[in-house]
Amino acid sequence: MDKILIIDDSLLQIEFLKKILNSEYELTTATTAAKGLECVKEEDFSLILLDAVMPDMDGFTMLKILQEELITQHIPVIMITGLTDIKHEERSLMLGAVDYITKPFHPSIVKARVRTHIKLYHYRTQIERQSMSDPLTGIANRRCYDEYSGKKWEEAIRIKYPFSICMLDIDKFKVYNDVFGHPAGDEVITSVAKTIAANLKRSTDFVARYGGEEFVVILLGGDVDQICSHMEKVRQAIEDLHIPHSQEVSPWVTISVGGVTVLPKMGESFDKYLKIADDMLYEAKRSGRNRVVWKLEAKEEMEKG
Repeated sequence: MDKILIIDDSLLQIEFLKKILNSEYELTTATTAAKGLECVKEEDFSLILLDAVMPDMDGFTMLKILQEELITQHIPVIMITGLTDIKHEERSLMLGAVDYITKPFHPSIVKARVRTHIKLYHYRTQIERQSMSDPLTGIANRRCYDEYSGKKWEEAIRIKYPFSICMLDIDKFKVYNDVFGHPAGDEVITSVAKTIAANLKRSTDFVARYGGEEFVVILLGGDVDQICSHMEKVRQAIEDLHIPHSQEVSPWVTISVGGVTVLPKMGESFDKYLKIADDMLYEAKRSGRNRVVWKLEAKEEMEKG
């Protein structure tokens, strides 16, 4: 069942909308913009019904915030308001609202517009998912990574949040392909990708297929020890799959991991730290494979911060 968030300071108006929509959708309500912003960070919604006039923060300001944030900008917003002039309707649409419904509401019109925009939301989500997904593994592809990494780097700079970049690579994969064949190699890449994704469960955790048998992971928050410990669990989970490798290499398929954690600052380049993560991956390979190697200077920086 699709989830809809209703943000309106009028309890009477909320109850009226609930009577119209309650049988078809799972509804969450908020009587302030601040509470509404908390809700969108905690749950996934297919649509937001947003009142334009509220005491703490008007709907236009909140709409602007929703459109600027990466985790909320994809959610369609219908403005609901008693403001009937063209100027306010135009402002709503210019700020990114998908529709504008004026009070008093007609139940059949509200239902029809809600259904239409939820259908469009699912269609758009499906198309975007296909264009941003790796066809072999189902996880994010390089295009998705390029878009996501830049936005999250800028967001981490703005909110002064720890940012971790990890490069992961399947050990001696060329040997595996030579011994078992490329179809078996594709199965290994898929199994590794799904296992990595299954161990990255926070909404801000991100994994993409970087190319071939190489993956990139982005993690927000946490200190260096926590991140290293978590990536060690990911490494162990791959080994625990017990996928047989060529005996001349190792008993099982394994991965090597290299990473760095940083507090991004204005003017610093994301690519600089991606290169550091790649260097750490090379060090993990050079020092024996099937291990996690982290940039130690990052830990000192975090402790000073």
